[in-house]
Amino acid sequence: MTSRRLLAIMDVMKETPPFFPVGSTIDARGHLVIGGCDAVDLAKEYGTPLYVFAEDDFRARCHEFKREFGDRCSGTRVVYAGKAFLNRAIVKIVAEEGLGLDVVSGGELEIAGAAGFPMSDVYFHGNNKSDAELELAVERRVGRVVIDNTDELERLDTVAAGRGVRMRVLFRIRPGIDPHTHAKISTGNVDSKFGFSLAEAGTAVPQAMTSKNLDLAGFHYHIGSQIFGIQPFLDALKTTLEFVADMKKSHGFSTTELDIGGGYAVQYLTGKAPPPPADYAEAIIDHFNSECRRLDIMPPVLTIEPGRALVARAAVALYTLGAIKNIPGIRQYACVDGGMADNIRPALYGAEYEPFLANRMSDLANTVYTVAGRFCESGDTLATDIKLPDVKSGDILVMPVCGAYCLPMASNYNAALRPAVIMVKDGRSRMIRRRETLEDLLRCDIG
Repeated sequence: MTSRRLLAIMDVMKETPPFFPVGSTIDARGHLVIGGCDAVDLAKEYGTPLYVFAEDDFRARCHEFKREFGDRCSGTRVVYAGKAFLNRAIVKIVAEEGLGLDVVSGGELEIAGAAGFPMSDVYFHGNNKSDAELELAVERRVGRVVIDNTDELERLDTVAAGRGVRMRVLFRIRPGIDPHTHAKISTGNVDSKFGFSLAEAGTAVPQAMTSKNLDLAGFHYHIGSQIFGIQPFLDALKTTLEFVADMKKSHGFSTTELDIGGGYAVQYLTGKAPPPPADYAEAIIDHFNSECRRLDIMPPVLTIEPGRALVARAAVALYTLGAIKNIPGIRQYACVDGGMADNIRPALYGAEYEPFLANRMSDLANTVYTVAGRFCESGDTLATDIKLPDVKSGDILVMPVCGAYCLPMASNYNAALRPAVIMVKDGRSRMIRRRETLEDLLRCDIG
């Protein structure tokens, strides 16, 4: 833990840290208020664990990315990466904000359809799509299928031919760039399960060009997630645009669309702020324009795919504290009623969070705790060696920045019931996913 972080947390808090949802405040009782709603009251009304999404924050991030990239490069498409968190309420907001939607499975595609999302604005990703998923993509006439490999290219060609339709496609490529992030969220290296190598893509381009059933528009890449540095984005763009120029020279193929993925970092901890979207946009668009001029190619339409950067900060998780366990000279554990079954990120790849007490936001944080979950794994901890006020059973612990990759990776480990999810705005709350029940847990069992 950095000394800066220690000092920041030890100060008596008068306003929420910058990684809470926009508009969050602390009321006169020291309670956290999100979207005009008292978080302590929400915990009482809906129970815990509880995930609370602030609608205004999600919409604000959508506006910001559209503005910062669109103002610098007219026509840039912003596509929400649904794997970060997807349900019908979120899909409807994505549609209302005029964003496209990136799905990676037949299930995500069906959620989009259930919410009435326009299929022409869907990008269907995935490194090993099944025949059934390709059939579904063609049946639904999704806007773009992002082809991952030669086998998929041939199978989609066959499916499209069988239905007598022409599908717009992109090739996913690996630009071979190290994004300097965690290995488990790095996707654009040479050694990756995703996409064509540049050599493989170069061979596949003529095959796609001759197909009567596929319309190859261009290329897609994604180099990783939580990328704080800007240079990896520029390196990937340079490599890819040189490949685009080579395809024009070698095969006469004009790239009309280039999807450069996402990976823009968000702030989880005090003192570890990433560049703002404006900085990413300024550097990327400047480099894009200069490289297109250098290579003498017509600039393709750009697409970006932020997921985490749009939704992570929009949600907090609320837990009720239970057992407090002191191991003298070693550690103090503060145990909550959730854990790795609703947020596996700390156990999976060491993700760090900075929790607070939603009912005592203004109290002095002067004691070191490790926040432990309730599940039967020693690795079930949500935050290690962080400072909180002297906690007691019944306190409401709040974990900010829980809008991305917590709920999508939630499980029923130890027969846990996945938590309820609510949306808040203007002092009102509404449930967008109910808490699971025992009946839900047993529904698929055949006794």
